[in-house]
Amino acid sequence: MKRFFSLISIILILFLAVISCGEKKQKVNEPDNISEMEKLVKNYAEVELTADINKLTANELEILRILIDVADIMDELFWKDAFGDKETLLSGIKDEWAKKYVMINYGPWDRLNGNKPFIEGFGEKPKGANYYPQDITDEEFDAFNDPNKMSWYTLIRRDEQGNLKCVWYHEEYAEQINKAAELLDQAAALAEDEGLKKYLSLRAEALRTDDYLESDLAWMDMKTNVIDFVVGPIESYEDGFRGIKAAHSGQVLIKDLEWSKKIEHFNDVLPELQNGLPVDSKYKKEKPASSGDMNVYYVVYYGGDCNAGSKNIAINLPNDPRVHEAKGSRKLQLKNAMQAKFDKILVPIANLLIDEAQMKHIKFEDAFFQNVMFHEVAHGLGVKYTIDGKKSVREALEEYYSPIEEAKADIAGLYMVTQLYEKGEFPGKDLMDNYVTFLAGIFRSVRFGVASSHGKANMMEFYYLLDKGAFARNPETGKYSVNFDKMKKAIADMVSDIIVIQGNGDKAAAKQWVESKGKVGEELQKDLDRIAEANIPKDIVFKQGKGILGL
Repeated sequence: MKRFFSLISIILILFLAVISCGEKKQKVNEPDNISEMEKLVKNYAEVELTADINKLTANELEILRILIDVADIMDELFWKDAFGDKETLLSGIKDEWAKKYVMINYGPWDRLNGNKPFIEGFGEKPKGANYYPQDITDEEFDAFNDPNKMSWYTLIRRDEQGNLKCVWYHEEYAEQINKAAELLDQAAALAEDEGLKKYLSLRAEALRTDDYLESDLAWMDMKTNVIDFVVGPIESYEDGFRGIKAAHSGQVLIKDLEWSKKIEHFNDVLPELQNGLPVDSKYKKEKPASSGDMNVYYVVYYGGDCNAGSKNIAINLPNDPRVHEAKGSRKLQLKNAMQAKFDKILVPIANLLIDEAQMKHIKFEDAFFQNVMFHEVAHGLGVKYTIDGKKSVREALEEYYSPIEEAKADIAGLYMVTQLYEKGEFPGKDLMDNYVTFLAGIFRSVRFGVASSHGKANMMEFYYLLDKGAFARNPETGKYSVNFDKMKKAIADMVSDIIVIQGNGDKAAAKQWVESKGKVGEELQKDLDRIAEANIPKDIVFKQGKGILGL
């Protein structure tokens, strides 16, 4: 009997030892043992940027190498736009994960968390980034009498007496600008496509002079190029003070000829879509030029503004309303980046928050791709100038322009898909695919936060559509479902409301809407917390460069 109890004791001891080892091993692998900085870095899913370059000529391969070098210079300049001295910041940080997160954010402020500082010693991010003196006031800027202060391409600095002055980008950044321009000249000399050759040459001159009109027009005229390059000071999201100063960016692209052919004809329907907007005729008098184009690309390199925080997956440029009037705009769909966000972020979010009965409507090519594409098309519709003709909408709405414009593009893009569907453009399609995928996409983009114009825009859309009953949340399951008829009507109503604000140049109304609805409410925050707890990435970060491409 004693021998029996001894055997039982041994077995029990061995069992407890196994359990104990298992517990210890589990604890080692628990997320709590990961540093906070490592967790933040892992909010970004790593994606390798590649493309088939086997069909490119020797000259085109050399052009790619040069353009990547130019994009790196734009990356260096964006650091100056957004923060200032990059090396001083990095040299003071010992934690390698913290350094990685600083590199993702181009500074010590978290772009996907309201620009809150995550490095000790830094306070609130200056609204005007590094474009203005940090102590500038609205009253001081308004009283500053210089015709160039509202230029997209000037920095506001102080002279020796402490008074404001304008400094052109090409003067402040002469060393980097001259190097980038020389490289563009080299690429232009190698270009076999005449349109690309002319654009690269004119873009080099534009960098040297800060006069971008001719190069923008030349970019619009390119039709047969396989390689594309979006480069220079472009978007103004970084300027939270007045929303006017352009940030340096560089994206290297290779055209997907097969997919481009699938969508090229949509540009021809722009005038018809403009006429079909659900607003009074005085808000749709502007004629969208149909000479622009739509193409699909593999993006193979991001540098500067486009690489900071959340990554763009489509492009609608140029921003100059003079170019829109003359030639329209070009809409570039970045298919590989788009597919990565759909697979790694949107689908997992949909599995968590979309009603099981509607999950069949979560689709890439027939919904997500279309929604993103028509978002870019919608930027070209509506109004670019106030209906009294006194100023551009951008000038009238100032810092509220970007979130209002991004909301317009989102919702008007969905309205356009609806209109084209009803005209028989998409035979055999289920429009619910677009609506349900759009709703899942809101949860993806809301996570960009209040520091992002796209994040604010999606919050505004979420609450507008929710108030209209376009979708509902099941309190028992915590999942959402779309009401087709109410969604369709709410889309048209929101398009109308936005275009009226833009056409009237009503900054007060834009401010009220952005500030009251461009933030996350309590219930939505709980759902975003569920997404975070499921370890679904917020966005993507790239393995990229000449080595990845085999250059």
